[in-house]
Amino acid sequence: MLVLFETAAGYAIFKVLDESKLQQVDSLYKEFETPEKANKVVKLKHFEKFTDTTEALAAATALVEGKIGKSLKKVLKKVVAKEAHEELAVSDAKLGGVIKDKLELSCVHSSAVAELMRCIRSQMESLISGLPPKEMSAMSLGLAHSLSRYKLKFSPDKVDTMIVQAISLLDDLDKELNNYIMRCREWYGWHFPELGKVVVDNLAYCKTVLKIGDRTNVATTDLSEILPEEVEAEVKLAAEISMGTEVSEQDIANIRHLCDQVIEISDYRAQLYDYLKNRMTAIAPNLTVMVGELVGARLISHAGSLLNLAKHPASTVQILGAEKALFRALKTRKDTPKYGLIYHASLVGQTTAKNKGKISRMLAAKASLAIRYDALGEDTNAEMGVENRAKLEARLRQLEDRGIRKISGSGKAMARADKYQHKSEVKIYDPSGDSTIPSTSKKRKFEEVEQQEAAEEPTTSGMKPKKPKKEPQVQGEQAMKGRHEGLRCSRRSSLTMRISEETPETSAEPETPKKKKKKKEKKAVEEPAEELKEEEEEVAVMEVIPVYDIASHTKEHFFFN
Repeated sequence: MLVLFETAAGYAIFKVLDESKLQQVDSLYKEFETPEKANKVVKLKHFEKFTDTTEALAAATALVEGKIGKSLKKVLKKVVAKEAHEELAVSDAKLGGVIKDKLELSCVHSSAVAELMRCIRSQMESLISGLPPKEMSAMSLGLAHSLSRYKLKFSPDKVDTMIVQAISLLDDLDKELNNYIMRCREWYGWHFPELGKVVVDNLAYCKTVLKIGDRTNVATTDLSEILPEEVEAEVKLAAEISMGTEVSEQDIANIRHLCDQVIEISDYRAQLYDYLKNRMTAIAPNLTVMVGELVGARLISHAGSLLNLAKHPASTVQILGAEKALFRALKTRKDTPKYGLIYHASLVGQTTAKNKGKISRMLAAKASLAIRYDALGEDTNAEMGVENRAKLEARLRQLEDRGIRKISGSGKAMARADKYQHKSEVKIYDPSGDSTIPSTSKKRKFEEVEQQEAAEEPTTSGMKPKKPKKEPQVQGEQAMKGRHEGLRCSRRSSLTMRISEETPETSAEPETPKKKKKKKEKKAVEEPAEELKEEEEEVAVMEVIPVYDIASHTKEHFFFN
């Protein structure tokens, strides 16, 4: 039996001298305790050493993917084919199947073979002659680093340094273009100021200036390739009545040279943008789908590299570019910023102001996943980015539609967005609740007093009525006359004025109901007019004030003049 053993330095083919030892799997390690014992079990037949780390990386990569590399195929054809009748023990069953299909060699993989591989690795330095231990450790370390870089896809096609330089150059070109165009408009504006208002586009303005030169050439110059017909007609009309100053041919030559520079820089910027777009699609396709080429490139440039950006959490990606505002907010204990460079993404820009914070947070979470997938994943497609973007757009529609939903039979019907009309209800204060006097009409109050007097007459008929004193009666009659005179003179005077006209002696003794009745009869005789009667009723009712006796909880009537 032959054994295929892979090392960092090359491939080794061993021949098993005693196959009976393989049947005792549990005690096989005892046969490899010393180099002498190990040499009695297996013997090195052939060793194919790698020339450099690149060949070792290619061989290791082929083994990881279950394929046969060029060096392995060469070894198998050279050594094993001579002894095709013997079995070949391999450490990977998948690799054994590939060898069997392509080279028609019988391969074996079992638990005994795996244990044999472990035992050979423990005595590898003594079994493989001509390989110093230092060289073996150096080869192992170099292969490990190379294999790790390969797994992380650190290939020349995925170098993100080009993206960092390209986006920085693009920003610099934008600044220079703005300065050049502003200088060109201001310079040529002294000669033809009306052209700047008619031609708004900067590139079209420079091309127009480059073609016409002096404004006197506008009438004979065809601008149909640069400007629309309407704008061309306005330019020609403005040139005839221009208020600009005359300039020399040397000035026009310098202005034309500046216009050449603007046009060249604009063309190079467009070419650089296409290059950046292609590089972003190749290096970070999922991030490009989520936030766009420019925003994705700025995020990579701000972090330093795609791998550094992949190490950042979603919360850091969200505010990346707003560090100054973040530390200012932390220092002043105010609200921290909700977004940084990610604000310029199309998903954040198309939402309303109140939902920008939510969308930027969700977009940062999905973008961080896309960045890690692009930096550390093996696939180069953008399926995950397209799927996550679709989820974010659905969530955005849900947030935008939440404000115009209403409760209906199904609970999901959309409300019609009617025009808002503000309706304010003005409530007027009601002073009727402030009075503690019972709210009864004057006529009804006067009738209740009369009924009470009529009920008291039968009870007092058996008793001899006391004769009232003449002085109070005379005084009461005089007070009543004075009151009538005051009412005739001024109906607008208040009750306090009427009471002030009375003499102080009138309040010496309260009037009895009988006196009141007599006064009423005299009033009917003396003043038959209806007006006077109503005024008298008002005064009589106002004089009767119900008062509660707190001690006896009974209502008594007190009469005041």
